[in-house]
Amino acid sequence: MWATTASAYNGGMETTHASPPPSAPHFAVAGVLLEALAAHDFQGLAAALDVDASLSALLPRGFHQWQGAPDICDRFETWFGDVDQFEVVDASVGLVGSLLQLRWRLRLQGARLGDEPKVVEQHVYATTGPTGRIQHLSLLCSGFWPEHPDT
Repeated sequence: MWATTASAYNGGMETTHASPPPSAPHFAVAGVLLEALAAHDFQGLAAALDVDASLSALLPRGFHQWQGAPDICDRFETWFGDVDQFEVVDASVGLVGSLLQLRWRLRLQGARLGDEPKVVEQHVYATTGPTGRIQHLSLLCSGFWPEHPDT
């Protein structure tokens, strides 16, 4: 389920605030990115990115940066491309000031991850440019965790 800054996404951009609705281009580019992610189409993420976009990511193994849409798409494919099962469990979109805020939780299963399904959640703040595409992504990743850990 996607969420706007004011209410849950219901097919429209109605808000409960007196302020004007969020900028449609922000949500359009977020939709392009999330649809490509949900389709497991990592090269398709490029449609949401400026050619010279950048990604800064705080991952469990440390801070990393990538430059250019092709490298960013390749990075997502490295993280999620070699799995047998891939499902977007939850996703949301919002605005924090002029920053686009995206969040998704994925359920994955594949040889690299072991026998048990894993979940991973990523939070992204993004800036968009004059083209309406994303110029920069700042990403925080939870890492891959057992879906049902033994307690």
